[in-house]
Amino acid sequence: MSLARQMFLRGSTSPWLARQMGNRRFVQRAVNRFMPGEQLEDAVGAAATLQEAGMSSILTLLGENVADREAAEDVASHYQGAVEAIGGAGLAADLSLKPTHLGLDLGLDVAEAALRSVVTRAGAAGRLVVVDMEGSEYVDDTLELYRRIRSDHENVGICLQSYLYRTEDDLESLIPLRPMIRLVKGAYRESADIAWPKKIDVNGAFMMRAVRLLEATKADPGVRVGFGTHDGGLIGDIRRAAYDLGLERDAFEIQMLYGIRRDLQSWLVAEGCAVRILISYGPHWFPWYMRRLAERPANVWFMMRSVLGR
Repeated sequence: MSLARQMFLRGSTSPWLARQMGNRRFVQRAVNRFMPGEQLEDAVGAAATLQEAGMSSILTLLGENVADREAAEDVASHYQGAVEAIGGAGLAADLSLKPTHLGLDLGLDVAEAALRSVVTRAGAAGRLVVVDMEGSEYVDDTLELYRRIRSDHENVGICLQSYLYRTEDDLESLIPLRPMIRLVKGAYRESADIAWPKKIDVNGAFMMRAVRLLEATKADPGVRVGFGTHDGGLIGDIRRAAYDLGLERDAFEIQMLYGIRRDLQSWLVAEGCAVRILISYGPHWFPWYMRRLAERPANVWFMMRSVLGR
């Protein structure tokens, strides 16, 4: 792992740094490229614009590690309201949420109750809820949470991170459930004991898991797949693998972040690919933004341009 990536990931967990940087105008200008605003209506408006351009969306309220049950219930209530807002706007948009934002630190049952309320409301509206994956210490509980909800709801998905060594086994254990899986590289600071430290190995693991998922959806269309990456090379490899398997271009989704590689997003739509954009919003954006800086050097350059343009 590069020194710069380590620095940004360490900074993402610093309350002091969040206070120091959160109100700096140049930081806020840089952040605005990657999120349309802090309010739900900002995210819904961005999703409507993307839909006009042929892309669907997935919305996530930024935040993690709530301190009490009331806060977890408030987050669940917000997501239930988001379901209504999405439906009212006629959007092909789903939801993504973090288990710790729904109270996982307070107990699995707390998070399950909150998640179940959101999934039930979303299911009635025909929308999908994807359970995001956080640091490695949460993987077991997150997978258990997903399995509990998946036992009686089809409209729930799960995120897997290719940089964790364990993901190969986790993937195989989930495929019989006919899941919706979003595969990402991973954005948290992890030890080399449990995660690939080098980019080339992370990419290799990502592609191996991607091919396995394409094979699974070829065998059973009930297995739904989304690949979260902005790497044009990996996207090309995924498309070629899908072609070799005889899959249609829209048999899987390429999922990208709002504001990143817009040119590639538009090109993929023109090529007939299914593209879904993750739209993040909310006031608690600092940890999320620091992880975005750790992921792509181009994001750091964009922030520096914002500083120089003050």
